[in-house]
Amino acid sequence: MKKLTLTAFMIFQSLFTLSAEAKTEIVGISAVSQKVFKFKEGLDISYREAGDPRNPTVLLLHGFPTSSHMFRNLIPVLANKYHVLAPDYPGYGNSTQAKREDFEYSFKSFANVVEKFLEHKGVDKFALYLMDYGAPVGFRVFSNNPKRVTAFIIQNGNAYDQGLEKFWDPIKKYWSNGSKENRDALRGLLTLGATKWQYTHGTEDVSKISSDNWFHDQYLLDREGNKEIQLDMFYSYRTNVALYPKWQKQFRKSAPPTIILWGKNDNIFPEAGAHPYKKDIKDIEVHILNTGHFALEEKGDFMSKKIINFLDRKVK
Repeated sequence: MKKLTLTAFMIFQSLFTLSAEAKTEIVGISAVSQKVFKFKEGLDISYREAGDPRNPTVLLLHGFPTSSHMFRNLIPVLANKYHVLAPDYPGYGNSTQAKREDFEYSFKSFANVVEKFLEHKGVDKFALYLMDYGAPVGFRVFSNNPKRVTAFIIQNGNAYDQGLEKFWDPIKKYWSNGSKENRDALRGLLTLGATKWQYTHGTEDVSKISSDNWFHDQYLLDREGNKEIQLDMFYSYRTNVALYPKWQKQFRKSAPPTIILWGKNDNIFPEAGAHPYKKDIKDIEVHILNTGHFALEEKGDFMSKKIINFLDRKVK
């Protein structure tokens, strides 16, 4: 009887220990909330938020054709130590897809939305995660008030002519002549095949990439009128290139500490766009990864550790 009692006690104790460990593990993962900010009548900005607002803020700016969904795994990891915000631009993710006649779809407008969003949240200082479209949006915000930005986390986000290679040739043709013919020539970039290619091309192990990514993004791209918005954004990208010299000058003058995590097999923003930052930013570390455009999908564990280590050292 005593032996049975002892055995039962040991089982109970082990279950209690497992329960305590599980509780600790759950506590160690911060809950992520999905919220809405009303930018104006008829335009709601959806965003994800996690972490204690008293901690330093990290603002995550997504790329094309995705949304804050691309940060779904990174957010809870960062939120253990940082306050994390990840908005969806108008027409992306869960934000309102305003009619084109009611809202100008441009990088300038997106930067304005982000600044109004930060004002709404009462955030004065923040680190910037810049990926793809997030780079020109974030660099506009930085350029308007550099002292607000505590750090750059740059992931396949371009600010140099060297980073615009052959992929961009048909888009550049559209910039030089915004004809219907040149616009229509870009519609192939908005198909399911092209969206899947963005996620899978250049990856080390394609089996690690969930098909949920491209089906999720394509569902949103296939909404009525959304493809016209995306073509407007392709045309607007030319305004970013015109600002490259200004941004580079600003980097030399007042860039915050910077970490670059770059998928080297990205055909859209190739590795050639990563290295020029080193000549303009003094406090910088660069990690070139054997993956493609959406590096977080395959190298998320490695990247999150590097990002947290970097922020712990550089952001107070």
